[in-house]
Amino acid sequence: MPLYAYFPNPPNGEFIDRLHERLDEGIRIAYGRKLPDPDDYDVLVSGRPSDEYLNASNKIKSLVIPYAGVPTNTRALMGEYPKISVHNLHHNAAPTAEMALTLMLAAAKSVVVADRELRTGSWMSRYGESGGMLLEGRTLLLLGYGAVGRRIARSARALGMRVVAVRRGGPLSFSDLPDEIHGPEDLDLLLPRANVVLCTLPDTEETRGLIGAPELALLPKGAVLVNVGRGPVVDEEALYMALKSGRVAAAGLDVWYRYPKTEADRDSTWPCTLPFHELDNVVMSPHRGGITDLTDTLRAAHLALLLNAAASGEQMPNRVNLGRGY
Repeated sequence: MPLYAYFPNPPNGEFIDRLHERLDEGIRIAYGRKLPDPDDYDVLVSGRPSDEYLNASNKIKSLVIPYAGVPTNTRALMGEYPKISVHNLHHNAAPTAEMALTLMLAAAKSVVVADRELRTGSWMSRYGESGGMLLEGRTLLLLGYGAVGRRIARSARALGMRVVAVRRGGPLSFSDLPDEIHGPEDLDLLLPRANVVLCTLPDTEETRGLIGAPELALLPKGAVLVNVGRGPVVDEEALYMALKSGRVAAAGLDVWYRYPKTEADRDSTWPCTLPFHELDNVVMSPHRGGITDLTDTLRAAHLALLLNAAASGEQMPNRVNLGRGY
């Protein structure tokens, strides 16, 4: 029997065209909030599924979340359906890694401040005490070493940086190995060595608040912090105070603590409760690291990869460990 997948929330027409171009022959797809007829789908494609859609088919084997990450409510709900495997997409790994490197370089080199000053005719940033941190020969501590972290590591090593990674278990190929790899239990020993800390971690019970005031105090003076994972992994107040005091030299942030709740809020929502925007040593980005001119193309290609694998009887990649949250 051919694979049958159902999208309760239809994507745009262009995305659908790109997806169908990449699907193997025989795969059936149904779209729309109304349950399809027949409703015996094998795969449900939804970031926020309901019990109705999870229970409608007696053949459902898998849920595919059509983006990276796992919403907290979805993670809790799927714990009630242990026979349904959960998968997500890693289509945003390359652009997110590029954003991480962009923020690291911009923060380390004070690019935003220099740009702003020169637009007023001031060259003072050229004659200050420092033109920014030299990254070559410095140590990058990567928190998280998945699809995004491995890409960052390759580029950082090309810049001449030493890469130390923190990750939880799982196999790595020889070509993926950083200079050092450690478990989370070694974090306090690694922070004093880190000139740059770069976070790619998801927001889970284990990671929330992982980097707080005690951890930031362990960093050498002049360190840079970059977060492209999830905002709450780094304690908001602790980071603000460390940046304001100069204890942390600079930060590049693409993930935050507050987000617009409605479309009307999109041009009037501060991303945090503290005035990070008043600090010259922060480069701010509105969680757009995974968004590029090819986002739909990448998403369609990665989703087709999962569905084609399932259709051919292979194990679908990117299975989520609900216990860990990723």
